[in-house]
Amino acid sequence: MKKLVAVLFVLVVCAYAQESIDTTFAEYMQKGDEAYDNYDNETALQNYLLAYQADTTNCDAAWKVSRGYVDVGEFAEKDKQEEYYTEGEKFARLAIIKCPDNADAHLSLAVAVGRVALISGKKKQVQLSAVVKEESLKALELDPNKDIAHHVLARWHRKVANLGGIQKTFAKILYGGLPDASNEKSVEHFQKAIDLNPTYINHHLELGLTYEEMDEWELAKAEYEKVAELPISTSDDEDHKKTAAERLLEVNKKIK
Repeated sequence: MKKLVAVLFVLVVCAYAQESIDTTFAEYMQKGDEAYDNYDNETALQNYLLAYQADTTNCDAAWKVSRGYVDVGEFAEKDKQEEYYTEGEKFARLAIIKCPDNADAHLSLAVAVGRVALISGKKKQVQLSAVVKEESLKALELDPNKDIAHHVLARWHRKVANLGGIQKTFAKILYGGLPDASNEKSVEHFQKAIDLNPTYINHHLELGLTYEEMDEWELAKAEYEKVAELPISTSDDEDHKKTAAERLLEVNKKIK
């Protein structure tokens, strides 16, 4: 009888401990989401890290930690950005291991690797571009309504379509020839992204940049003017609005 009571006591304690962990995890995730919605990227990252520590098996916590590292890294000092983006890549890969069929996990990896590529040398940029394409396509395969995945793929098309001479050589070696990329495909994916999320400022900004690559000045102008009209909805939208205003001045010179 005493042994039975002891066993029951242990089971109750374990159940209580697990309930406490679950409650803590949920609280940290909620705080992280609230901070993210309020554009407080550092607080969001801190809470997502605490949530992940509370439950290292949770896929959502892992990819949100990845997103947090990328968001904070974007505004970090230049010499710190690689560290943040690399951590973002690490947690995205952890998320994929935990839930290989989760679109957000694959999208997070595409974004993190894309950020690493932006601060890398030309050869590494081309190497990493293959991962960016593969992961964004996987995210869309799992969830065709991921507007950010269309955005990432659109930027891949524009980047690869406008590679310089040295990068083209690297691309031929890596892909076995130049990959099927074009500014027209970039426009197509940006437009899909806008159809899915029409008020997301960066979709319009980046579409405008693609139109500039195509010398479509009036179309670029329309996108930059749209950026000026839209309300801020992300932590970096103020910078996006500033960039769009600068590009609009330059585009107007082309039109005149």
